[in-house]
Amino acid sequence: MRVVELAGIGPGPFAAMLLADLGADVVRVDRPGGAGLRIDPAYDITNRNKRSVQVDLKDPAGVARVLDLAERADVLIEGYRPGVAERLGIGPEECLARNPRLVYGRMTGWGQQGPLAGTAGHDIGYIAITGALGMIGPPDGPPAIPANLVGDYAGGSLYLVIGVLAALQHARTEGGRGQVVDAAIVDGTAHLTAMIHGMLAAGGWQDRRGANLLDGGTPFYGAYETADGGYMAVGALEKRFYAEFIRLLGIEDEAPGRDDLAAWGELRTAIAARFKTRTREEWTAVFEESDACVAPVLSLREAPDHPHLAARGTFADHGGITQPAPAPRFSHTPGTLRRPPAQPGADTADIARDWRIPGLAAGPDRTEPQEADG
Repeated sequence: MRVVELAGIGPGPFAAMLLADLGADVVRVDRPGGAGLRIDPAYDITNRNKRSVQVDLKDPAGVARVLDLAERADVLIEGYRPGVAERLGIGPEECLARNPRLVYGRMTGWGQQGPLAGTAGHDIGYIAITGALGMIGPPDGPPAIPANLVGDYAGGSLYLVIGVLAALQHARTEGGRGQVVDAAIVDGTAHLTAMIHGMLAAGGWQDRRGANLLDGGTPFYGAYETADGGYMAVGALEKRFYAEFIRLLGIEDEAPGRDDLAAWGELRTAIAARFKTRTREEWTAVFEESDACVAPVLSLREAPDHPHLAARGTFADHGGITQPAPAPRFSHTPGTLRRPPAQPGADTADIARDWRIPGLAAGPDRTEPQEADG
């Protein structure tokens, strides 16, 4: 599968990385001056397993090169504001005219239509209006910000990948054709809350934070501080797991009944006090390999050394960078780490040869930085 990625930041590059991890030939079209993420490209893991050409999209010759790539591609991914690709001359109409079976993936926050479609935005705003942000955090404080994982990557990148692969399957069937995939972060994030909306309609979820089964409202589903300032995550929802939890915690004989909602405050206090008597490492040893559903809360740097993740190879060292390994896993066609993060324009000659586009080798005519279009 050949993929053209028009360089951007955030969910678009992550989606293209996932396709590249799974074996796609991803060509990232970088613009002179970069796409706006001001870190050393050598450390931008979302550009691993890709190759890069550098094209000036404000030059007619550059636009022609992108259309040449689109003609030979199976998928094109762009993350501009609505209308920008059309103004540049590389929108769906132009690309599909050159390649009727092309899947044209559009990654935006607000989507291609709607009152907010043309406005700027970021993850926090997208998950705010969908109700997802309002669910996360303590009942007596502001919502907790889950980095940009819920919106950009879960509601955005992963839905774009699902849509692209489904559209590609259609394009490759008899009588199939290419189409546009409008992957809006607000749509994907709202879709992620499907189960919660069902529980809400059934009366099994309160529309407020910290009052429900899975949002910290119960004393047996949350995080507790340890003696050394660490935290343990407790998810002992089922009664048999809960019984194992309080037994190993050492409060089996003093804990009030878990079904007595009026005593939940007392139960939470007892659990918290007990966790404060030992360090995170000590509690980890206590609950290790049990069915109590308790785990240490690790930092990003600690996670790769967890015995389970190390045994599975969940993280990998490649090019001097410790990073998440490709996922999910396949029995016959596993994802691989083949290349370090692509350097802007470094692969132009190879791509010109492999994709049979000699004009790419001429390179961009302009080299000054340009402002991002979306």
